[in-house]
Amino acid sequence: MLREKIKEVEIMKKYLIVFLISMVPLIELRGAIPYAVLYKLNMPTSYIVAIIGNMLPVPIIFFFARKVLLWGKDKPVIGKFFTFCLTKGEHGGEKLKAKAGKGLYIALFLFVGIPVPGTGAWTGTLAASILNLDFKKSVTAAMAGVVFAGIIMGLFSKVIFSVTGII
Repeated sequence: MLREKIKEVEIMKKYLIVFLISMVPLIELRGAIPYAVLYKLNMPTSYIVAIIGNMLPVPIIFFFARKVLLWGKDKPVIGKFFTFCLTKGEHGGEKLKAKAGKGLYIALFLFVGIPVPGTGAWTGTLAASILNLDFKKSVTAAMAGVVFAGIIMGLFSKVIFSVTGII
């Protein structure tokens, strides 16, 4: 009985780690899913936990990132960096708007969904915030991208870990 409870607690700790990893900028779900595969956690549960963890900061980023950058752009020490982020984000966003046209939210989905470092929900939502895009459409595109990235990372992790003999 006690051993079963200890094992249960250990498994819950691993799911908590999946949740926390998925909240870390730049790592996000792309790091959480391989962790879940490595520790042989239940994949449907791991996906749900990772998606929730990855998406939890999204509304905060969407509603406050631009405001924080605007607030800090004329402050000493942080001003140059914040101005750089705003300028780079607006410039890149305008180019993306021009290229994507009506497919802007599909482009956001692909940006978030292709699991490359720096292209996750945090960055995609920050871009949507800087561009003043529609909240619901942006979150939907980011969520779909996170789900897509999770599927890719799950399959990729299973194959890589199996081929290398890690699992």
